[in-house]
Amino acid sequence: MLAEALREIGLTQMADKAATGWYHDFLSPLDLPEMQLVNDLAIAAHDNESRRAEILALRGRVIDGDFDASTEETAWAASPEGQDAMRRLFRR
Repeated sequence: MLAEALREIGLTQMADKAATGWYHDFLSPLDLPEMQLVNDLAIAAHDNESRRAEILALRGRVIDGDFDASTEETAWAASPEGQDAMRRLFRR
């Protein structure tokens, strides 16, 4: 959903990152992916005057939690299976 919303407003590079899980609550390698997304959208709004209103509207949706992980994703991530998957995913 996030990647699609970013593409709709012309932020294709950010959309590509979102499609890989860069801004996802559980899949991102970032400690605070939503904060990074909010910051990246603020920069994009500053740099894209013609789309500023659309970008800031999307930023507001992010802040309001429209793109947070679902209840199902949260429950799975907290489960033993989810914890094992996360350990394997982020093993270096």
